[in-house]
Amino acid sequence: MLASNFDKWPAAGHIFPVTALDLRVLEEPHPFELAEHERAAENWKREVTRNPALFNGKMLLQRAVTIEDGAISGEAHIIDYATFLLWRKTWPGERALHLFSLPVILSSDGAVIAVRMARHTANPGRVYCAAGSLDNQDIRDGRCDLEGNMHREVREETGLDLASAATDDGFHALHDKSVITLFKVYRFAATADALIAAIERHIASETESEVDAAVAIRTADPAAYDYPSFMPKILDWILVREG
Repeated sequence: MLASNFDKWPAAGHIFPVTALDLRVLEEPHPFELAEHERAAENWKREVTRNPALFNGKMLLQRAVTIEDGAISGEAHIIDYATFLLWRKTWPGERALHLFSLPVILSSDGAVIAVRMARHTANPGRVYCAAGSLDNQDIRDGRCDLEGNMHREVREETGLDLASAATDDGFHALHDKSVITLFKVYRFAATADALIAAIERHIASETESEVDAAVAIRTADPAAYDYPSFMPKILDWILVREG
């Protein structure tokens, strides 16, 4: 079984190029879910009372991740979303890790296009690039399918097709508080205004969209929106690089 090598990880918040990826999905239950099943069920009752729109679907949570010289390996297990909400609330450290992929959409006029999550979601009001946790749809030949996850999430949340964009080669990554974010830049030929308008049309066509607005970001100011911790670091890296 894989064991995390935390002593070799880059410093928290440091962005680095990913040189190799091997993210296996194991069939057995996650040890964290086995140990915390009752607490997760109790917490779920409280969560769904506050927000009845929550759905206890399946997703992937890493048990171990190694990072060395840009190469990332991981072993994930399928868990209930209820388990993830407990993990997010308790931050159990080395016992479980959340790894996900983030497609960063860049307009032709240099804006990062993000979305604001709707009030009925688990992240109400949060602003970040359209993305979602890896789930049981994102398993290909026993491994995590990051590309498939990004294409699906962007299509569902924004109506945009990542296949129509040019992309930078490979992923970059950073980590913070047991969360590993792998991101890739997708360059669209359309302007920010055109992309925002397209996303707003998609939102309007949905019965209950997961997002309630699209935003064009041109500054890395961490106070501009209600960001998760990874967003300002990624914005600063991209906007400085794009000049």
